[in-house]
Parts: sequence; C-alpha cells; structure tokens
Amino acid sequence: MPENILLDPTAETAAVMQPRLARSQSIAGKTIGLLDIAKMRGDEFLNRLDELLTARGYTVKRYRKRHFTHLAPIELKQQIKSECDLVVEGLAD
Repeated sequence: MPENILLDPTAETAAVMQPRLARSQSIAGKTIGLLDIAKMRGDEFLNRLDELLTARGYTVKRYRKRHFTHLAPIELKQQIKSECDLVVEGLAD
C-alpha cells in the first residue's frame, strides 16, 4: 500500500518579502481600476464607488474575475497594470 504523502502546491520554499509600492499623493489625473473579485454583493460597493468617482470627473475602468476562489489570470493583471494607475479590489460577504 502506498504511503500517504502531503504535497505542497506552492513553488515557494520561503515566503517572498516585497516592499510596498509608494502610495499616490493624489488621485487627480489618475485612471482608477475597480476589480470585482466576484464575491456576492461586491459589485454593489464597486457600482457605488464607480458612480461617486465618475461624478467627480475621474476615469474609472471596471474588471471582474471569473470566480472569487480563482486567482486573477495573468492576462487580466497585465491589462489592469497597463490601463490603470490605481486599483480598488472590492469584496463582500
């Protein structure tokens, strides 16, 4: 009978520490991305935030993950990075 083996699905042997990016001093002139991670009612928060930011003249772009349990695809992350200066990730429970 084969031995039970616990496999770690991550490739890391140690956590990678990365410094935080500097925060913008102002959002004036910035394109703001709103990422819906597909949790129930998270879109309600982002819809309202979109309304408020748009009413104040900010440029807003919307994005959505397929499902909250899945990581955002690299293509989506690259798209957000190329199109936005700031990102708000909305989730709810």
